[in-house]
Amino acid sequence: MYDLVVIGKGPAGLSAAIYAVRAGLSVLVIGRDYGALEKADKIENYLGFEQPISGLELLAASEAQAKRLGVELIVDEVTGVSWMEHFEVHTSKSSFEAVSVVLSTGIPRRKASVKGITEYEGKGVSYCATCDGFFYRGKSVAVIGSGDYALKEASELKPFAANIYLMTNGRDFEGTFADEKIILDKRKIAAVRGEDDRVAGLDFEDGSKLDLDGIFVAEGTASALDLALKLGLDNDGKVILTDGGQATNLPGVFAAGDCTGGLLQVAVAVGEGAKAGMSAATFVKESRGEKAPKLQWGG
Repeated sequence: MYDLVVIGKGPAGLSAAIYAVRAGLSVLVIGRDYGALEKADKIENYLGFEQPISGLELLAASEAQAKRLGVELIVDEVTGVSWMEHFEVHTSKSSFEAVSVVLSTGIPRRKASVKGITEYEGKGVSYCATCDGFFYRGKSVAVIGSGDYALKEASELKPFAANIYLMTNGRDFEGTFADEKIILDKRKIAAVRGEDDRVAGLDFEDGSKLDLDGIFVAEGTASALDLALKLGLDNDGKVILTDGGQATNLPGVFAAGDCTGGLLQVAVAVGEGAKAGMSAATFVKESRGEKAPKLQWGG
């Protein structure tokens, strides 16, 4: 079991990992890619660099620094987080136990790819199978997505829904698919069809139709907000709410970086990551009955 698992290997996640490992914690960072910063061609406002540096260069150097200090890093997609006596972080390939967790996967930059999705949000369109699956007992539902996260969401619905369709919307499924209770459908979606101000089904570009009671959107990978919803973390529908030390309302879970809102800048993400890492270190040590510094945070 790790003392801390950091989800996301952008500036906030790597900063949290560095501060936590220097405080004596065993730390694992899981991330599929670096996130939006990787695409930044030039960064000119980050302290300490006389000349502009690319986002990829900055992140690669940060990852090398974390590894040198003893942080473990795994390239994988996180599909969910659960909690009983400890936290368990689920990925597309494995699962990892942890005493504490830092969420730092940035903010979702996904756009609704299907006409009518936004119109029927809260009226049969959901973004969290764990939260809303119970309401579809014995009914027909579809999950829109083409990767491991979509399959995980579909699997969450199996105890409730009578029929589950995994709609890739014209794409090939990106992972390994083998589940007799989930129907894989690659038809290209034209629009969400409604009736009496609620979801009634999907219409496809080939003219065919599928009657449904609910639709779950799970495109791309799980964002920090997706994971927060499953854990019951306080949020405003867009970002995760934390205190001054980056702690959420669930003890042992911290959040840092763009997923907490505010000024979406590298310097801010690094600072929040540092606070999250130190707060996690205090939490872990106190849970073991060890002495830990009493950190004073504003907010």
